[in-house]
Amino acid sequence: MIKLAIGEDHQSLIDGISLLLAEQDEIKLVCTANDGEDLVTQVLKYQPDVVITDIRMPKMDGIEATKHIKNQLPDTGVIAFSMFDQTEAIKQMLDAGASGYVLKNSSLETLKQAIQRVASGETFFDSQIDLSLIEAVNKSSEKGGLLTKRQVEILRYIALGKTSREIADELFIGVHTVDTHRKNMMRILELKGKGELLRYALERKYDF
Repeated sequence: MIKLAIGEDHQSLIDGISLLLAEQDEIKLVCTANDGEDLVTQVLKYQPDVVITDIRMPKMDGIEATKHIKNQLPDTGVIAFSMFDQTEAIKQMLDAGASGYVLKNSSLETLKQAIQRVASGETFFDSQIDLSLIEAVNKSSEKGGLLTKRQVEILRYIALGKTSREIADELFIGVHTVDTHRKNMMRILELKGKGELLRYALERKYDF
């Protein structure tokens, strides 16, 4: 069961998503908020697996809310849900720690895919978004590929020669979670072979 939170200043949109998700066994909506400050409060209280947040909201925008959430709950995945597909908006959300970006005119199926992918530690970007822009943003941030902050953190430990068990102990997460991130990174970075991930990490100086 994936626990979900939604931050959106249009209650009708929250109601619509809630109604559509009500029939989904694998996703449970645990809290909602109409402004960024309340979203942070609700997320810290209910600790969902995934947060969907609008960028423009009263009191605190989605970018600042994402920073607060990721700072206190780094394993919680955040998906930007916005009308805007400008590169700067995407960059700001990625820099804040978001793992996904979905446009509001997308289908519920797209939103569901985003929730499922981000909950499993992957990234997700709406097919309407030009991925070449995302790659450029990531390169400018020296992240390489479409990796989450958690995955970059794991890469740093890989560069130090840490095993999955040692990484899990360092980050207080499960070994299975680390192995899942490894597989996802191999797929995202299009790497093959057991030592390729270590070589990639060393080449990009993912060390402390």
